[in-house]
Parts: sequence; structure tokens; C-alpha cells
Amino acid sequence: MTMPDDRLTTLEIRAAEQEKTIEELSGQIAEQWKVIERMQRKLDALAERFLALEEQAAPDVPVTKPPHW
Repeated sequence: MTMPDDRLTTLEIRAAEQEKTIEELSGQIAEQWKVIERMQRKLDALAERFLALEEQAAPDVPVTKPPHW
């Protein structure tokens, strides 16, 4: 049978380990959020470039029926 002090020590150890794990996970989430924000900025910039190039490359094409209609 375990003593009350042993149980308290065990709980304190578990709490400390869980706190460390939570801090590590929080740090990882913060780093991943930075990566996501950086990727979003790059995606937005690429989308703008694509739209600009599309506007330059595709002059107004008249809408006509194909010859087989």
C-alpha cells in the first residue's frame, strides 16, 4: 500500500511532466502558425501574380459559336 506522501509526489511528478508537454506543444503550434502565415502570404502573392499575368496574356477574346454549330 502506498503512503499518502508517495501518492502526492507521484501526482506532482505527473503534473510537472504534463506542464512540460503542454509548453512543448504550445511552442510547436506557435512555430506551425508562423509557417502557415508565411505560406498564406506567398499564396496570396502568387495568386496576384497569376491574375496579373492572365490579364496580360489573354486579350479580350470574342465569344463566338464554334464552326460546327
